[in-house]
Amino acid sequence: MAFGKKPAGAQPAAVPPPAPAAPKPAPKKAAAAVPKPAPVPKPAPKTDHEPVRRIEERSEQYYQTKMTIFNALIDTIDLSQLAQLDAESAREEIRDIVVEIIAIKNVVMSISEQEQLLDDICNDVLGYGPLEPLLARDDIADIMVNGADTTYIEVNGKIERTNIRFRDNAQLMNICQRIVSQVGRRVDESSPICDARLLDGSRVNVIAPPLAIDGPTLTIRKFKKDKLRLNDLVNFGSISPAGAEILRIIGHARCNILISGGTGSGKTTLLNCLTGFIEPGERVITCEDSAELQLQQPHVVRLETRPPNIEGSGAVSMRDLVKNCLRMRPERIIVGEVRGPEAFDLLQAMNTGHDGSMGTLHANSPREALSRVESMITMGGFSLPAKTIREMIVGSIDVVVQASRLRDGSRKIMCVTEVMGLEGDTIILQDILKYEIDGEDDKGKIKGAHRGTGIGRPRFWERASYYSLERDLARALDSLD
Repeated sequence: MAFGKKPAGAQPAAVPPPAPAAPKPAPKKAAAAVPKPAPVPKPAPKTDHEPVRRIEERSEQYYQTKMTIFNALIDTIDLSQLAQLDAESAREEIRDIVVEIIAIKNVVMSISEQEQLLDDICNDVLGYGPLEPLLARDDIADIMVNGADTTYIEVNGKIERTNIRFRDNAQLMNICQRIVSQVGRRVDESSPICDARLLDGSRVNVIAPPLAIDGPTLTIRKFKKDKLRLNDLVNFGSISPAGAEILRIIGHARCNILISGGTGSGKTTLLNCLTGFIEPGERVITCEDSAELQLQQPHVVRLETRPPNIEGSGAVSMRDLVKNCLRMRPERIIVGEVRGPEAFDLLQAMNTGHDGSMGTLHANSPREALSRVESMITMGGFSLPAKTIREMIVGSIDVVVQASRLRDGSRKIMCVTEVMGLEGDTIILQDILKYEIDGEDDKGKIKGAHRGTGIGRPRFWERASYYSLERDLARALDSLD
């Protein structure tokens, strides 16, 4: 064995024996022997009437056996030498050692239980432990871990509890540290809040004790393996075909776009879809707190903020990134989420030749989104009159796209709104299309349709004409309900 700390003993068994009729009782750890008649599975504690999504059944005795074998494994392997192997070789080595330990300890398990145990222990040592089966599923949008014994997921817009659990809070904290360390960040008692991402771009937030009372809290916003296109949103009913055509024209015509919506409304997904209409030859620079945008263009520069180090220095804010973008000869600037004073720099960029720039922010309506931009600029310490800020907003932002998650869990583009101008101190907005709710069906699904507002010639008509898209725009407007 290349990295064993101590010999495996005289027993050469590399494969566990078939389940004997009368297994020998283990001398010390009787709990490690799993009897054939398995006890009734004991899921993680739950409140009354709370549905639990069964990921895989696990008995209490299974967890005790797993802990016994895992502890023996940690005493056996040399982790420093294991780290020198590639993932596949390391997994095979761990499986071989675990099989030997099962044989030495006379653990009686079925073939399926043994395979589950091997996979679970390999995931604990090399991967993200109990999270691995959840991360492998493409239908899960969010994973929410509230301490070692409580895990929720979001499927089809609905939040459900699962029976996934961790050994203890120490294992959960170890997995959190493993995730954030991959992107050069840290989470511990001195720095208990951390934003990070998985290698596939999924967004991760960790808040650890002492701030999290019941143990480390981990939230993962998963990305689908297959990148969604605007046509997929049409198939999902998030936007009508005519509305999708209008969004395509808005993207091609280099309109400055602000995507507004609540948490989990699909803002980042919609931003990814709209970036699909950027021409391959354009130089695009993205600024994000955690890099999650999946642009397909060849000329993309991805920038990511950096938190302060352990001495409290070295932080790089979103505003620093957006300001630096202007020195990098961008043609489009895309801000993953506008949260603070970087709103001023983004408006400056939109207003100084960087047409087609985009960003997202949290708001419940287009008017509220523009008010939030004004508030962010004011809170950033810019001593500008309110009218001057509104003039900047009107001169910079062309279109606001509002996304929302409805009560049935579906995500819809609620309206596409133009910024028309300033009348006195009031910003004038004009809806091009809106989603109108017509009730719900027998299954509780909301029924509705995207309908036009009768606008025949939107403000960006001339911009669409410059790109020879006016006929396509006219047909799309005519085909709105």
